[in-house]
Amino acid sequence: MKAAIVLFPGSNREGDAARALRQAGADTTIVWHADHDLPARTDLVVLPGGFSYGDYLRCGAIAGRAHIMDAVRRHADRGGMVLGICNGFQILCESGILPGVLMRNRDLRFVCKRQHLRVERNDTAFTRAYALHQAIDVAIAHGEGNYEALEETIERLEGEGRVAFRYCDAEGDIGGAANPNGSTHDIAGIYSEKFNVLGMMPHPENLIDPLVGGIDGRGLFESLLRVA
Repeated sequence: MKAAIVLFPGSNREGDAARALRQAGADTTIVWHADHDLPARTDLVVLPGGFSYGDYLRCGAIAGRAHIMDAVRRHADRGGMVLGICNGFQILCESGILPGVLMRNRDLRFVCKRQHLRVERNDTAFTRAYALHQAIDVAIAHGEGNYEALEETIERLEGEGRVAFRYCDAEGDIGGAANPNGSTHDIAGIYSEKFNVLGMMPHPENLIDPLVGGIDGRGLFESLLRVA
C-alpha cells in the first residue's frame, strides 16, 4: 500500500501516522498542503492530527480549502481510501468530504487522555482486524471533538450504518461519563457514503506499541493493509 500523509502548517502527528503505517507494512510519503496532486498510485491519504493554521477561524476551516484537498476529494470520489484523524476529521468536515462539524467540547476544556471506543462494525476496510462491538483502548487529545450535525444527517448516518466508532467505557457501554466531549450519539468517527473515507477524533496511531501502554490502535492500520 502507498500512503500519502498530508502535512499542513501546524500538523504535529504526521510522524506518528507514518510510523503506524510503516509498522503495518505501508510505503509512506509526506505531501505538502500546497501541492496540487497526490503521488502516483496513492492508495491511502491520511490527514493527521494537530492544529492546522493554529485552529484559526474554526478548526480545519483553512486547511479544508488548501490546494491539496481538491486532489484528496478527487481521490475519494474515485473510491480511494482516506483517513482523517482528529484535526484531520475536522478538515474532512470543513472541506465537505464528510458531513457535520466538530464543536467545542461540552465542558469547554481541552481533554487529553486514554479513551475506549466501541467498534460499530467490523466489515469495513478500516476495521476488519477488530471484533464487532469490541472496546478498544486508544487516546484522545482535542478541544473541539463534539460531533454535531443536522438531525436528518444523524438519522442518515445511523440508518446507513456509517457510525464507525462510539465513545464507551472499558466494558463497551456507551453514554454518560464514557463520552468525553458531548458528541451526539457518542459518535467518535463516521464513514463516507462509500465507506472509503473515515474521519475519527481519537488517535489510534498513539497506541501501537506496548512500550507506550497498548497496541489496540494497530488493528486499524493492519486492517487497511489487508485490502491493499
